[in-house]
Amino acid sequence: MKRIIAAAMGLALATGGVALAQSGVPNASVAIASYTFAPPTLTVPAGTTVRFRNDDPDPHTVTADDGSWDSGGLEAGNTFQHTFAKPGTYTYACALHPWMRGTVVVTGRRS
Repeated sequence: MKRIIAAAMGLALATGGVALAQSGVPNASVAIASYTFAPPTLTVPAGTTVRFRNDDPDPHTVTADDGSWDSGGLEAGNTFQHTFAKPGTYTYACALHPWMRGTVVVTGRRS
């Protein structure tokens, strides 16, 4: 199982952060490292589940600017997932470190 996850993460990195799960549902990932979200802007099709992983030793949150979703505190190594169903631009920050900012741009559904 760990090898499958590692392979999927490698594919995600090789394709600019986007990988397709076997179910056909797009997935993407954002790393929280060195007090930044990487990539700072991620563009995905509607219906994509974005996985946020805290790779810092300190806790962080992933909190939508409009308050519509929030990871709560993420300790080192923990993850949070959110599915972006509708096209739009979604901005977020770490509630503990407000200078940490990120954006998810959601385009129309995949054809």
